Amino acid sequence: MNGLIALLGSGEYLPVVNDIDRYLLDQMVGADRAPRVVCFPTAAGSEGEASITRWMQMGEEHFRALGADVTALHITNRNEANDPHFAAVIEQADLIYFSGGNPSYLYETMQATQAWEAVLSALGRGATFAGCSAGAMFVGEFLPDMRGLSLRQKKAFGFLPKSHIFPHFDRMVAWRGITIPILQPLIPAGEYALGLDEDTALVGRLGQTWQVMGRQQVYVITRTHVQSFSAGEQVTLPV
Repeated sequence: MNGLIALLGSGEYLPVVNDIDRYLLDQMVGADRAPRVVCFPTAAGSEGEASITRWMQMGEEHFRALGADVTALHITNRNEANDPHFAAVIEQADLIYFSGGNPSYLYETMQATQAWEAVLSALGRGATFAGCSAGAMFVGEFLPDMRGLSLRQKKAFGFLPKSHIFPHFDRMVAWRGITIPILQPLIPAGEYALGLDEDTALVGRLGQTWQVMGRQQVYVITRTHVQSFSAGEQVTLPV
């Protein structure tokens, strides 16, 4: 995987993340053509057609306004994720964007499909990956339980080894005084939790230093340490 990765706590397709998405687009191809963006509403695939359509329209309108050549793919179940036509479109993408919804449904829908293989192929040649909320969670190594604030060790795709990714981190009840002390003893030695506040992104490449973008903070939490980072600050993730 050679391209950028952007993990957002919330805000996909909204004006509050325009600067983040402009930055991602600016890192891509030259002036000979518009960047190709592919949006996945997959995490909302169990919410009904109205929700799926809304996410698809939001993605297309948002990135079109930023000057991109954008396609939202109706990939909401495993049959659609194995459609070779969709796979061909994904392989040509410069930016692959997964919006929010149910992270377990997203992982189970995408794993071992032609669409996911196409995603990995595009990332392998340098395409950018962006995931917001559920779209960020499912590329940690484990999927945490957001409602129960527990680490159940349910495997995910593992772009960030040893990680448990928590979006909407600022909205967790009494997070500053209660959530982190509850969370820390649950983190196995050698693993970490990544807390992404809303309207905030962590952007970087695997094996390199990352950068915080947006209006709030990113937290790196281990069993023994807590670090917080604001916009413009550099982050080195545990390995």
